[in-house]
Amino acid sequence: MRHELITDAVLVKNYMNGDESALSTLIHRHKQRIYSFIYSKVFDRDITEDIFQDAFIKVIKNLKLGKYNEEGKFLPWVMRISHNLVIDHFRRNNRMPKFDNAGDFNIFSVLGDSSLNAEKQLIKEQVECDLRRLIQELPEDQKEVLIMRMYKDMSFKEISERTNVSINTALGRMRYALINLRKVIDQNNIILTN
Repeated sequence: MRHELITDAVLVKNYMNGDESALSTLIHRHKQRIYSFIYSKVFDRDITEDIFQDAFIKVIKNLKLGKYNEEGKFLPWVMRISHNLVIDHFRRNNRMPKFDNAGDFNIFSVLGDSSLNAEKQLIKEQVECDLRRLIQELPEDQKEVLIMRMYKDMSFKEISERTNVSINTALGRMRYALINLRKVIDQNNIILTN
């Protein structure tokens, strides 16, 4: 039977029974998805590559130790490992995630998704509260653009029409708002991941 027709669960079992090629099929099958997920958090190809490698070293270690019991849920399991490694990366570097660009501002991307547990939810709320306080300290024009973009989800075209400035000016204000926000965050030594 060709490998691409075999389910993840069977491939995992085959690998645990000594079929080394089953693992490379699993890696090949899910690489794009896992790689994209990590990259969307760290925005750096080298770091993504490192975390991806670390994730699979962990996968191999756990499989070899027989610690895998996520019947048929291989991908979510690897995603969880990758997600934890991303958080470890930010903790180690004691910094918040990079902003991809002014148009994609997701400061909470590393705090996880809908599966946030109660503790993380509290941390997230605390961070949001801190962030809102910091935003209040920005110059008025920058604060206005940032709030419209982050909290009202307005496009830069809508923002430029609402504030009577060109799209480039709106983008510039957003950029400066993010630069200033990062400065304040660094000065206050606030860690936006936990």
